[in-house]
Amino acid sequence: MKPPFIQFKNVKKSFGLNHVMQGINLSIYKGEITAIIGKSGCGKSVLLKHIIGLMNEDSGAILISGHNISNMKKKEKQEFRKKLSYMFQDNALFDFLNVYDNIALPLIEKSSFKKQEIKKRVMTKMDHLEIKDIEKKFPGELSGGMKKRVALARALVTEPDIVLFDEPTTGLDPIRKKNVHTMIKNYQKQFKFTGVIVSHEIPEIFEISQRIAMIDNGKIIFEGNPEQIKNNQTKKIHFFINPKE
Repeated sequence: MKPPFIQFKNVKKSFGLNHVMQGINLSIYKGEITAIIGKSGCGKSVLLKHIIGLMNEDSGAILISGHNISNMKKKEKQEFRKKLSYMFQDNALFDFLNVYDNIALPLIEKSSFKKQEIKKRVMTKMDHLEIKDIEKKFPGELSGGMKKRVALARALVTEPDIVLFDEPTTGLDPIRKKNVHTMIKNYQKQFKFTGVIVSHEIPEIFEISQRIAMIDNGKIIFEGNPEQIKNNQTKKIHFFINPKE
């Protein structure tokens, strides 16, 4: 089997007496979508924030292509973060910037592209996501589903190697949820990025993911493909994905 692209090795993280991670072991493979599932407050979003570098582990190690993030030099960390995008749960669009400027922001911050190249890349992504006609509108003028499209365009505009999605369908109706999942699935196939998605959408998230990891009590209690988790008869896992049974 190919080596993991991102690997958590016995990672622990506490906030006071709240032991969120109690020895997380997880392998994420390049070019795949991995869904992180579990109850609310179990540490799914905390896990994402460790990958992006917004939080540091108390102990254990997080490896990227076999290299410990903690041992990387400042420049190496900066280069890694340039290859990574994050789609926030609440979209995190800036209300004072129009759609075009929201999408262009990562290119302005992370690249040395000239204005014309930035415009070309932004308009291309907007065209792909069918939002080209709203470039001058502001977030407050958009529907929830349209905001998700803008947030996805911003996450993809740097052509990242890794995209982290924190509850990307929160607040959407079933039809729009399916549309967002379809967009993520299609773009992952097209651009081959490695996706990590925190989600409550069971079993819908299984349709777009190659791997599933389930967190419970600060540990990964399942890691495998969608078919394996669907067929898992462990009481806790079976009840979580089949709550109506």
